[in-house]
Amino acid sequence: MKRLRLTLAYDGTTYAGWQAQPSGNTIQQTLQKAIASMSGETVVAHGSGRTDAGVHARAQEVHFDTHAAFTTDVWHRGLNALLPPDIRVHQIRNAAPDFHARRDALRKEYRYRIWNRDVMPPFLRFYRTHIVTPLDTEAMRAAAAILVGRHDFAAFTANPNRDVPDTTRTLSLLKVTHRNGEITIRAISEGFLYKMVRSLAGHLMRVGSGSVPAEETSDLLASRQRTARVQTAPPQGLFLWQVGYRRNNGKR
Repeated sequence: MKRLRLTLAYDGTTYAGWQAQPSGNTIQQTLQKAIASMSGETVVAHGSGRTDAGVHARAQEVHFDTHAAFTTDVWHRGLNALLPPDIRVHQIRNAAPDFHARRDALRKEYRYRIWNRDVMPPFLRFYRTHIVTPLDTEAMRAAAAILVGRHDFAAFTANPNRDVPDTTRTLSLLKVTHRNGEITIRAISEGFLYKMVRSLAGHLMRVGSGSVPAEETSDLLASRQRTARVQTAPPQGLFLWQVGYRRNNGKR
């Protein structure tokens, strides 16, 4: 038995998210079927985190265990030949037996992209959220600055239908940039709550539109309660950008 680690990119448009589920086509199920086709084994592919339906990944980290004697080059070519074109394996390598894609992650970066011009280019419609009304990026930055740090983010998460004993997280970066009509929100943390990034983006968009003053962000944090005052942004603008580990973590 050996453990393999791979870096996966996918277009989440037609998928019901990462996590396998009884009904619905998911990234995890599609990857596991490709692995089974190559090796004849039933495996569980463990991702660094779950992405929602319609959310994309530039670099999702995954591990799985196998008895197959294929080299990593054979795995790489074989999986990309079996996977649909909207899922690609960028890299695959041998991992330490105790490496875990989720538990060993030190930080995750998500990027949320907004097309803030009158006309959305049709080829970007699945990868940007379109807002025609001009957004005040300075107000968005002011609200983002309040959110950076270690806080209880209960007001910025959705109900995951499971017990979450601790909703405190450290948001080390929440940065808003604007270039040529495109607004990008970068969020980095050691871990995110369920729909937390989309909730942060939804709040910042409301601040940018003038619907909510930036100063109200402190009150929302302090409330520790999710209400309709925080909206969840659409999924198509969100990308799991990269996952950070200790140097050489998971490699042999």
